[in-house]
Amino acid sequence: MMNFTIGPVQMDDETLEIGKQQIPYFRTPEFSALMKENEAILCRLFDAPEGARVVFMTGSGTASMEGGVMNFFSSGDNVLVVNGGSFGHRFVQLCEIHQIPFTEIKLDYGKPLTKELLYQFDNKGYTGMMLQLCETSTGVLYNMEMIGDFCAKNDMFLFVDAVSGFMADEFSMKKMHVNAAITGSQKALSLPPSMSFTVLDSKAQKRCAENKVRSMYFDYCDYLKNGERGQTPFTPAVSTIIMLNEKLRRLEKSGGIRVANKTAKERAEYFRAKIKHLPLKLFSALEDSSNCVTALMPTTKGVNAHRIFEIIKDEYGIWICPNGGDMAEKVFRVGHIGNISNAEIDRLVEVFEDLVKRKLL
Repeated sequence: MMNFTIGPVQMDDETLEIGKQQIPYFRTPEFSALMKENEAILCRLFDAPEGARVVFMTGSGTASMEGGVMNFFSSGDNVLVVNGGSFGHRFVQLCEIHQIPFTEIKLDYGKPLTKELLYQFDNKGYTGMMLQLCETSTGVLYNMEMIGDFCAKNDMFLFVDAVSGFMADEFSMKKMHVNAAITGSQKALSLPPSMSFTVLDSKAQKRCAENKVRSMYFDYCDYLKNGERGQTPFTPAVSTIIMLNEKLRRLEKSGGIRVANKTAKERAEYFRAKIKHLPLKLFSALEDSSNCVTALMPTTKGVNAHRIFEIIKDEYGIWICPNGGDMAEKVFRVGHIGNISNAEIDRLVEVFEDLVKRKLL
């Protein structure tokens, strides 16, 4: 089957080869050196400030979302949370669970955060902000330079979920004044689902030390302390760590983050150009759309977006990405990350064209 979802994505041959091997023991100097190298490269790819560290969490991106909320914020904070879709809503839920005082900026699905809306909260005493680099459920890319400047102006701690957007959309912790950011193994890194990675600047590390989290597994201070020796406090997804090292090395040799961003952009543009003749409408405006995913609305009356997902999966052997909640029957998504070729994109477009002929799209 071909996979155009937003994760897990199609893996590289080099990654698949590592997956065939036996899993080694990891409490060794060799594994520690590999972990330290992973940390150094990730910090470079995130363009993190000097002294930044990485927490290697065995868990999905949501695990690191929750870990970040627990470690970076407390009842003494007052944070802004951008809710523009399923994953923005997840930050709202986490603040509620962990009793972090917050104000929700609720956006219409498919719409960006504008400067006019954001600056309604200027000089209002907020201490932090959390949002996605791109809202994966809608395809919207947020203006991180504008948001970062706002947070710097208001001395706010900025925590960004870059799980899907990392390596697809431009992202720089230094340029965008980001204090902590996360990504996941099964997204553009094209590894198996199993791990998420949080890059922390010195301010984020200080917040972890001051918060004294009441948790064993999510205590980032423990991860940072163990990371000094190139280890994690608990058993990590060892194979994924090894796959990550090979992928990061290869990524840097091929030109680094700029080349990765360029590849995702070209792939997204290629797909969007190929579907212009089809009865499909971009859910978010082109200028507000992420390179990692295209969210699409069928324009033919009576066509159910979730049914399109089912037909393409069952009859053509291709995965696209369905949506949930209010958008389940209206919007489906096509991912542009992972090991995808233009020939495979052409095949997906042919499938859409066949559905039009069958009067199913």
